[in-house]
Amino acid sequence: MLEPASQSALRDRIARQIGEDRAVLDRLRAEVRPLASRTWRIFPRSSASVSLVAADGGNNQLRFDPFLVQLIRVVDSANNEHCLEAVSPTMSVSGLSAYQFERRTALGRLMEYLGVEDLSELSHMIRTDGPGRPNSPRWVQVYRELVEWATLFAIVREKDFATDTLVVFDGFLRSYAFAKDLFQKYREGIQEGVDRQFEAHRRHIYLVGVAKRSKVLSRYRLAMALEKVMQSSFPCYLEIPRELEEETYIWSDYARGDDNLSEGGEINRFVAGKMFFVKFGSSPHDPIWPVDIFLPQSSDHSKIFGALLDDAVDGF
Repeated sequence: MLEPASQSALRDRIARQIGEDRAVLDRLRAEVRPLASRTWRIFPRSSASVSLVAADGGNNQLRFDPFLVQLIRVVDSANNEHCLEAVSPTMSVSGLSAYQFERRTALGRLMEYLGVEDLSELSHMIRTDGPGRPNSPRWVQVYRELVEWATLFAIVREKDFATDTLVVFDGFLRSYAFAKDLFQKYREGIQEGVDRQFEAHRRHIYLVGVAKRSKVLSRYRLAMALEKVMQSSFPCYLEIPRELEEETYIWSDYARGDDNLSEGGEINRFVAGKMFFVKFGSSPHDPIWPVDIFLPQSSDHSKIFGALLDDAVDGF
């Protein structure tokens, strides 16, 4: 515990450092100030929706030393179970890869579409030794993410929708988990599914990713509050410029969408969404959520957030 004298000295040092860093806050306020006039009001819109949730591995571990079994479970908002698997950090990745094709799982069908036969080909984050054993126990986290992406892929491309539907993904529509340009091909497959649904059934399928946290929101939250951005008495949203994302992320390719590619520059290999900040409540102090809209559908933001408003009231 800090002594009173130490607390006083520390308080003075913190105040002095804040004063020295004031220029940083001033710069952030200048960057968000134009956003105050770019805020859109959300008007409710009726639409069906389906949300995907993957169980957190930390809450689904079966411990009996020396074994550590983790459950991979993905369900939707209608309580349909799309995946239930038990995996171990030391299990054979090669065997698990073969299992996807033998059982025709959602992940196996995705791997078939992408033209890969092994999980180590699907993701550079899953590395194996000669016999096909994993080199790091962290591969299970990556595998869980890939199962989520595969479930989303299967729903959009294979499910029969009775009406226009909003599909809500748990997290941003961006990923470093896929090897090479496979995520770009994944996005193309999602778009094929969306187009096919409309051509065959005249159903609009919209896709969003709702995140629990965002480095961009954390960086600009105080500046937005001081500039009274999104402090309206009604639900509202605003589109986040790519420049603000690039100022935040260490790796700019996590903020590189198809909408800001320069001629001769790198392709967009990791990003499938356009970021928006959304406030679903009617209080100026209601929480703000970071939301990605599937890039080809970003111009339909008013329809999408109107439909998402009902989900927010019920809880994601």
